[in-house]
Amino acid sequence: MTEPAAQSIETQINLPTVSQYQKQEHVRGGRVVAIFTTLLLVSAFSQIDRILPFILAESIKSDLGLSDTEMGLLTGLAFALCYSLLSLPLARASDRGSPRFVLVSCILLWSAMTALGGLAASFLLLAFTRFGVAFGEAGAVPAGHALIARKIGPEHRGLAIGLFAMGIPLGTMVGFAAGGAIGETLGWRTALVGAGAIGGLIALLTFLAAGPTPALQRTAANREPFLRSSRRLLASPAFRWLFIGAIFLGFAAAPFYAFSAPFLIRTHGFSTSQVGLAFGLLQGLMGIVGTLLGGRWFDRAVGSGTGRVLGPPAVLFLIASMTTSGALFAPTGWVSIALMVPGMLSFSFLLPWAFGAAHLVAGEGRQAQASSLVMIGSGLLGPALGPVIVGMVSDAVTAAQGSNGLGFGLLVVPIASVLTGVTLLIANRRIAALLARG
Repeated sequence: MTEPAAQSIETQINLPTVSQYQKQEHVRGGRVVAIFTTLLLVSAFSQIDRILPFILAESIKSDLGLSDTEMGLLTGLAFALCYSLLSLPLARASDRGSPRFVLVSCILLWSAMTALGGLAASFLLLAFTRFGVAFGEAGAVPAGHALIARKIGPEHRGLAIGLFAMGIPLGTMVGFAAGGAIGETLGWRTALVGAGAIGGLIALLTFLAAGPTPALQRTAANREPFLRSSRRLLASPAFRWLFIGAIFLGFAAAPFYAFSAPFLIRTHGFSTSQVGLAFGLLQGLMGIVGTLLGGRWFDRAVGSGTGRVLGPPAVLFLIASMTTSGALFAPTGWVSIALMVPGMLSFSFLLPWAFGAAHLVAGEGRQAQASSLVMIGSGLLGPALGPVIVGMVSDAVTAAQGSNGLGFGLLVVPIASVLTGVTLLIANRRIAALLARG
């Protein structure tokens, strides 16, 4: 595509203006706190319901007589495909209609399916409930972001997105800790039914906290079919480079979290409990710090008026690529863990920047759709192929009588981190130019 053609497409993207924001009825005072708190709970319990089968896997496998392959289908690619691809039509429904209705409906669906999973007596029934969980959770992020765009003023949107994203590390910590404890004492079925029941209460809180959220006035932006609108959005160089950065992010993050614990155990002799305590606590802490700091910093970057809204996370990814490379060949285990911290921080720090920048490029009436495309970029290829590449390299090095095979395989992470940083810098320039023209 030539540059003039690309520019003509970009001019058709409705960028948000101050006057547009002022026409919306943004909430103030206690309602802001209520929405922030509720969205944090939504995100946390979405993550809890998603990861419970991980910590309960051995109990489920033993009780239902499942194979490792069947467990992999329940928790792996099938869930990721359903979760990623269904997010786009649910995002479109959030943009065109009431995001409160979409979000509450999604919470009720995934909570009901989580609870039904506790009653499943076979692989097929349990698989059906996990597809239902994926269906419901696919709409959580797009609908949550659309609700933020409708209800929260532009000066606090980065913070709101950061708080929403903070539910991921919080949900991971609570899910593994509480899920494991309840599973051991009361059984895996009780853990799933209990999580589903709590989700129903959170749906009620969301309905009350969000308040009435009428559909946007019909415009050319939200009347266009969502597939055509998505292609138009991806035709913008600013958004396309952000989307490419999201793809590289998936190749960096998925192998990092899939193989860091086995690497530390195999290479440095840590026990499972030592890795779980040290790595788990650091991951949770960096997730909380990264999302909050990233959200607040993004708000300031937008307020500066320069339009450069991706520089800091790009630089952090370039730094993380160097420290992660060092971690894979560090002489001692604790040095290796310390050198992984910038990588943990970079993944969570980017979330508010990536989604916030996507919203700026997409413009009014397309925020949920933009979030969905970013999710598809980071959630499909990287999680599906990244861990496989790491495993293949590790097996090849080991078969050749080499040492630290998993360390060599994990070099995928710093390579993908460099590519993420570079593409974010390109997107940063493109977005700044686009906003300057808008």
